[in-house]
Order: sequence, then C-alpha cells, then structure tokens
Amino acid sequence: MSNLVSASASDRPLRRFVTPLLALAALLAVAVGLWQLVAASDGLRVTRTWVGNVPVTLYRPADDAPAPAVVIAHGFAGSQQMMQPYAVTLARNGYLAVTFDFPGHGRNSAPFVSDLMDLDRRMRVLLSALEPAVEFALEQEGADGRLALLGHSMAGDVLAHYALAHPGRVAAMVLLSPYLAEDRSTAQLRNLLLVYGALEPEVLHRQGFGLLARSDDASVEAGVVYGDPERGDARRLVLAEGVEHIGVLYTTQGLEAARDWLDVTFGREGSGFLDDRGFSLALVYLGLVALAWPLSRLLPRVASRPLGAGLGWRRFWLVAIAPALLTPLILWRLPTHFLPILLADYLALHFACYGAITALGLWLTRRRAERASSEMAERATILWPSFAVAVLASTTYATIAIALPADRFVTTLLPGPERLPLVLAVLIGTLTYFSADEWLTRGAGAARGGYGVTKALFLCSLLFAVLLSLEKLFFLVIIVPAILVFFLVYGLMSGWVYGRTNHPLVGAIANALAFASAVAVTFPLVAA
Repeated sequence: MSNLVSASASDRPLRRFVTPLLALAALLAVAVGLWQLVAASDGLRVTRTWVGNVPVTLYRPADDAPAPAVVIAHGFAGSQQMMQPYAVTLARNGYLAVTFDFPGHGRNSAPFVSDLMDLDRRMRVLLSALEPAVEFALEQEGADGRLALLGHSMAGDVLAHYALAHPGRVAAMVLLSPYLAEDRSTAQLRNLLLVYGALEPEVLHRQGFGLLARSDDASVEAGVVYGDPERGDARRLVLAEGVEHIGVLYTTQGLEAARDWLDVTFGREGSGFLDDRGFSLALVYLGLVALAWPLSRLLPRVASRPLGAGLGWRRFWLVAIAPALLTPLILWRLPTHFLPILLADYLALHFACYGAITALGLWLTRRRAERASSEMAERATILWPSFAVAVLASTTYATIAIALPADRFVTTLLPGPERLPLVLAVLIGTLTYFSADEWLTRGAGAARGGYGVTKALFLCSLLFAVLLSLEKLFFLVIIVPAILVFFLVYGLMSGWVYGRTNHPLVGAIANALAFASAVAVTFPLVAA
C-alpha cells in the first residue's frame, strides 16, 4: 500500500508538468490550423452579401482580369461554407466563384420542402435560390459572360435541370457525388465532370458510369476523358480515393480534377493552387479536443464519489439492448412531423424515446438490486454550486468553442434567432438520451467499454428505423458518419469531465446542448 501511495505522489509533479505542456501544444495546433485556413484566401477579395433573401458569398481574384463565373451549390443539410475548398481553389486560379445557401439551409430562412419526395416543388424551391445566384455572378464586374456550375449531392439535380433549361448558357459542369432524378437526361449537358468518393455506395458509381456511357454496350472507365471539350461534349468520371460522400469535398483529387476541367473548358491556366484544408482542420479540431483534457482538470469536484448505475456486463446488456430494438418499432407508425425542421423532428423523437426506455430500464434494474440488497449504498455528497459551475463551463466549451471555427470554415453551426426555439425543442430529446446513457455507462464497477457499446447500438437503432421507413428517413443515412464522429469526440470529452467531477449529468448536459444545436442548425427549415 505504501508503494502505491509513493508512486501516486511521484506522479503528481509529472502531471503538473504534462498538463500545461499539453495545453500549450493544443493551443499552438489550433493557432497554426486557423492561420493556415485564413491564409488560404490570401490575394482574394471575399464579399458576403444578400441577393433578395439568398445569402451569397463572392470570391474574387485581386487582379480584376475578365474571367468566367463559377456558381457553387451545396448539398442537403449543408451550407455554403461546406463549398469553401472549391470556391477558394477556383478563385485563387482566376475564376469568379459564388457560393450561396439554398432555402432552409445555412442562413437562408426561407422554407425548404417538407416532403423530399415532392420533386416538382423541391425543384422550384431550389431554383428560387440558384437563379438569383447565377444572375448575381454574371453581373459582377470582371465576369466575362461565361458560366460554369459546380454542385454537391442534392445540388446535382437542380444544376442539371438549370443547364438543360438554359441551353448554351452553361459551358461546363462539375458534379460531386450527385443525386440525379432517375428520368434526368444528361446527354445535352456540356462538358460534364463527375467526382465520386471511392468509398461511396456502388449504386452511385453505377449511376455515374451510366451517365458517361453512350450506348447500352459501351464500357467506360474512371479517369478517362470521353468526347472533346472544344465541342462541349466531354465527359469524365473521377473516383477520389479514400473518401466518402462528405470527404469528397476535401480531397485534393477532386479539387485538382475540377480546376483542370474548367481550365481546359475555358482555355485558361491558373496558379495551380489547391485549397487542401484537411490537415488545417485536423490541427484545429485535434487541438480543441486535446485542450479539453487540461481544461477539464480545472473543473470543480461535484460529487464525493463517482455516481452512475455502475452496472456490470450482465445487467448492462439488459438495459442497453432494449431501447435499440424498441425505439424504431415504437416510432415506426407514429406521426413524427411536429417541428418546422426536416428530419430533425424524427431524430429528436428517436433520442427522447431511446433515452426514456433506457431510464426505465435503469429504474427497474435499481429496484431489483435494492430488493436483493439488505444495505443501501452510502449516499454521495453533491455540491450543487460546483455542479452549476461545471455545467456552465463544459457546455460553453462543447458548444461555442467547437462551433465557432466550424461555422467559419466547415458549415453553419451557430443558430440564428429563427433557430433558437428549435434548439430548445430538440434539446428535450437529446437531454433525455444523454442523461440516461451517461448514467448507464458511468459509476463504480461499470462495464468497461460500455460507453462505446451504447453508441454503436444507437447507430444500429437509427439505421433500423431508416430501413423501416426508407422513403421518409433515407437522408438520415447521410449524417450517420457525422453522428459517429460526434459520439467519438464528445464521448471522449465527457469522459474527462466525468473523471474530474464524478457526476454523469455534467457531461450529459454539455453533450445534449451541443448535439441539439448542431441538429437544429444543420437540418433544413420547412414551413410551419
């Protein structure tokens, strides 16, 4: 015992040294990453404005030389910030690049469609933002009248529709992992480049190869140019290695292909610059996550002993599996449209139902344990002022510190006034889930690795729900990787917070608010 005490004492000076060193390294990583992200726009004039109710951003080269305009459109549940790598790359190579927010997305408060399967209405709504963005781009001083369109995912179909409705106006198109209507004919599109992530579903690749094929028996290959850019009938498909549907926005393979495709189409030669911001973003967020550990050491102790259910594996499984199976079945036939925000209302309900079933399982397990035990566990002392301080500090870091750089360089994450009530509504569901889940997976004697198991079960439950209502919930599949990243990052930080405070609800509240804000801000607004 004395050896353990002396070893612990000898570790304290080392920890006092390591903690500030880690904080300094994390701050340095954040600073370097942010500097690189800002420096990517050196030499550009970036103007943010509104065309009617459509937020637009113009990326203009400093030299004012006449140049083609490129209008760049984001995908479902995205925003114009997501398209920055392509906008900056093309502007640094001499193009006038314009990004914008579709209705219901980003800062555009006009409603999106409430039914994704209403294709005609969806097209009209999307065109209501694309058309003024195109006119804005072509009216800019220095625009030479030539136009190219570039879009990701959902934007692919509306860009193709626009180009076909305005024959001869669009000289080239770059579509990144596009979703195209089955009856969408692309034969008349001029100089079409398709870029898919190699890790995307094969069904998307097949659609892309089908667009390149000139006849039913024609075989086409990735990377090969078919047709002639001078005639306007050029076609090419690129499979970007190692990336999926979202990663295609950041791969240098896609950026280079888009830049070179437009240079060939317009007979230009730019600087060769590529906005390869993946490493810079990694520095920022690795730094922010790493910084959370030394900051968590500054939190006050909230409880005199570690609180939580403390369930071993045998009792843990009984509580953990039930909500994963029951939640999709309970919600399958229930109406889930109760918020003016597409799909997020279902997600909030899934969180709430899942958390409620978990809490019920915890209550039943505790009742059985109390009946089997003749002695009650010693009650922990909780310092409620310390609890309030810890919650405020953890929540501020989990929401504002993480969201600020994301809102500037990744996608819209800070809620505007119209979204604040939605954050509170979604918070009811996320707070129910994270509170029950943190309590289930924490405490003395808790199953080691249980926290990761419950997150895997939640994702499986969400996929099960999608399978039961594929037409209604299909687009939730797109955000499953984002939820996985959220669980990994915020789970790590809440573990550090719990290790310091001894109270599961501190991290639960921080995670619940961060997730509620992200969901309420990123999913499209629809008419109430």
